[in-house]
Amino acid sequence: MRDPLRHHGDVEVRDGLLDFAVNVYDGPRPAWLDAALRGGLDAAGSYPSATAAEGAVAARHGRDPDEVLATAGAAEAFSLIARLRRWERPVVVHPQFTEPHAALLQAGHDVTEVVLGDDFTLDPGVIPDDADLVVVGNPTNPTGVLHPRPTLTDLLRPGRLVLVDEAFMDAVPGEPETLAADRHPGLVVTRSLTKHWGIPGVRAGYLLGDPAVVAALRREQVPWSVSSTAAAAMLACCTEEAVSESRRRAEEIAEWRRHLEESLSTMGIRHIASHASFVLADVGDGVHDALRVAGIAVRRADTFPGLGPSWVRIAVRPPARTRSLLDALSEARSDALG
Repeated sequence: MRDPLRHHGDVEVRDGLLDFAVNVYDGPRPAWLDAALRGGLDAAGSYPSATAAEGAVAARHGRDPDEVLATAGAAEAFSLIARLRRWERPVVVHPQFTEPHAALLQAGHDVTEVVLGDDFTLDPGVIPDDADLVVVGNPTNPTGVLHPRPTLTDLLRPGRLVLVDEAFMDAVPGEPETLAADRHPGLVVTRSLTKHWGIPGVRAGYLLGDPAVVAALRREQVPWSVSSTAAAAMLACCTEEAVSESRRRAEEIAEWRRHLEESLSTMGIRHIASHASFVLADVGDGVHDALRVAGIAVRRADTFPGLGPSWVRIAVRPPARTRSLLDALSEARSDALG
């Protein structure tokens, strides 16, 4: 396997396997989003501009446009931040989406890993005092843990940048712990449209932060990195209609997740209470491979620092589809565990 930090769920879904590995919302895109994407293609004859999209994002979160930077997915934001400074003590809180860690290594930094305990909740006291960059997800991929806002703001220090990756916050009904609208020196929030809106191929995301930090990141950004289709998607996903649909999807995901978690509990499978569109479960060694043999793809979790081969991440799906997973999981555990 290549670098574990570069392993993502999309590579698990091959050979016609039933997909419980990729955290994209299991449903069609809204007609208005498809129309916006087609409009973005119509504009492909001109160089793209994200100015209008950044204005829409700013209005959506109660910010000023100079506090917003549109990016080619959250992954571009991680690379920009990795190259922003010569970080002396960058810290990544694990288990966590590994792309920020990989971006820091690629930029030549030594990364300090802070691995959380069994329940994966965050105590600000575990962060080294001399950390000048702290990266944490909320809700965190792959654990689904939703950290309280005060816990995250307690991480802020003079001279420190705190990056909160809210790529899955739109899957939380009402987004009660979001920091997207908060203005704190040293706070940067990243968001992504990839999963909730079913557009991983478009690469649409953005970051929110202090104008000076945003301006510095903008200077590092490759010109025209945000495509016309990505900019069109950002505009479309910031309307009142989109905000309403986003909450409906979040509530639906919560119902689907409740069914999955209750079923896992009934089967006696340890799992972490999630607030996202996936559930981290300790199914046992060998079960990941056994599920593949049965035609089911789940995301292996041993590539996340702090997790071992008995853990898998299961994408939330409608109950009818989840039944197929649960039946295969029951048989796979029986075969793998004897």
